[in-house]
Amino acid sequence: MKKSLLTAALSGMMALTMALTGCGSPQQTAQQTPAPSDSSAQTPAQPAPADTANKGPKQLIFGRGGDSVGLDPIQTDDGESAKITENVFETLVKYEPTNTNIVPGLAESWEISPDGKTYTFKLRQGVKFHDGTDFNAEAVVWNFNRWMDKSNPFHNKDGYVYYNDMFGGYKGDKDHVIDTVKAIDASTVEFKLFRPVSPFLNNLGMYCFGISSPTAVQKFGDKYIENPVGTGPFKFVEWKRNDSITLEKNPDYWNKGLPKLDKLVFKVIPDNSARLTALNSGEIDIMDGLNPDDAQSVKDNKDLQLFLRPGMNVGFLSFNVEKKPFDNPKVREAIAYAINKPALIEAFFAGLGEPAVNPMPPSVWGYNDAIKDREYNLDKAKQLLAEAGFPNGFKTKFWAMPVPRPYMPDGQKIAEAIQQDLKKIGVETEIVTMEWATYLEKTKNGEQDMYLLGWTGDNGDPDNFLYVLLDKNNIGSGNRSRYANEEVHKLLLQAQSEPSKDKRTELYKQAQELIYKDVPLIPIAHATPPIAGKAGITGYQPHPTGSESLENVEWK
Repeated sequence: MKKSLLTAALSGMMALTMALTGCGSPQQTAQQTPAPSDSSAQTPAQPAPADTANKGPKQLIFGRGGDSVGLDPIQTDDGESAKITENVFETLVKYEPTNTNIVPGLAESWEISPDGKTYTFKLRQGVKFHDGTDFNAEAVVWNFNRWMDKSNPFHNKDGYVYYNDMFGGYKGDKDHVIDTVKAIDASTVEFKLFRPVSPFLNNLGMYCFGISSPTAVQKFGDKYIENPVGTGPFKFVEWKRNDSITLEKNPDYWNKGLPKLDKLVFKVIPDNSARLTALNSGEIDIMDGLNPDDAQSVKDNKDLQLFLRPGMNVGFLSFNVEKKPFDNPKVREAIAYAINKPALIEAFFAGLGEPAVNPMPPSVWGYNDAIKDREYNLDKAKQLLAEAGFPNGFKTKFWAMPVPRPYMPDGQKIAEAIQQDLKKIGVETEIVTMEWATYLEKTKNGEQDMYLLGWTGDNGDPDNFLYVLLDKNNIGSGNRSRYANEEVHKLLLQAQSEPSKDKRTELYKQAQELIYKDVPLIPIAHATPPIAGKAGITGYQPHPTGSESLENVEWK
């Protein structure tokens, strides 16, 4: 691995990543959580020099590799949608700009009952949705009732992946955690839970639980996914499919002085190299999905600057474990032994990635570092295939992502490299790809055989990796492997309700051991995604969750 590349930049990134390891669940007490002032809830942008203040462009064009799937945050679970909704919507609580510590959002403060089952939030007053209607406790109740009640007329017929994954299903389901959401008065809302949920506040900070205007949802109906209305710093203007999404400044934003920009444009340029060319030519101002091999050239260019997103992700190869031959753990383990991970990291991550062992990154607390990876061993792989009844291998389809992702810079090329690895043990693969939204939908439905995907953590809690990706409750949503292990399920539910971080850590480590044995997926890499932007951009802070509000960004 090219560990010498970008050493100076990575040293700062290590400090940011280390901050994540201390991010645990809030202590469940009845102690009042004070609200900072509006300004302290934000991270100030660096001031522009006096001679350039109020000069230069007031818009930012963000180049990205794929289009959004939808713009209603609760209906989406992809990073390209989150880029938009983070700027249009706000959540009750939110994360600090560089980590997943919880700070006030639309709620100024909150209290937690001693038994951990009642959360009472005091809301900001005077906040308006972009359509001019009031944000208040009734709006919060309306949103949660829409999400959790399948009989609600505005509940999406296909459900909500994130709501299902984070709150144990829907109203009436056995493991659903929310009992009631009640407006005590116009600025106070109370959540009652069936059982304590240690990551509850961290879950509420996730972008997908941004509060929508009830009036707008009712007005647009099924078209609301294309017509988002929140309370955030930017308002939706226009969506040109597979081309661009335009947002404009919210002049009535409650946090005075923000946003700094008048306009945001998110432009789709699928090819990583073409996107960098567009940055150099001035067609765009900032881009993600930078090829790691191009990071040094960006760093050396005085007209550009390199940003590194704190790594909180995992890229993996997985299987539909309900389909033959992948219902056999020996087949899955054979493939794990046949993949040359160090070679993949060397070839495609350019020193900005490390081989993954577990389905969660070491930057998240609860990581089991006692588990050692299966080393590349073709003889062992062939032996396991023979024991599984496939001494001559087999043929299968191998799905590859069509867009660059933070955890995997080029899914197509990585798939081709793995294809060559598997050929050495007699496994012949046909690589299949398709449009990104279709890829996500079909893998959610279980149509795939073997596939590449990954996950960027949403809230800094182990639950957001292990429960979302591998719990039996989430088959058909986050659990695209369709893996079901009753013992893992019990451990994960117990960890959710356990108030002690030390005890939760032990439970998550036990779950990782069982998952490692079953091989429902093969972790490939944890990446530090590089981002390139114009030298004049200031106030931009890449967040480890993979998306961030751009309210503090400006030109110096």
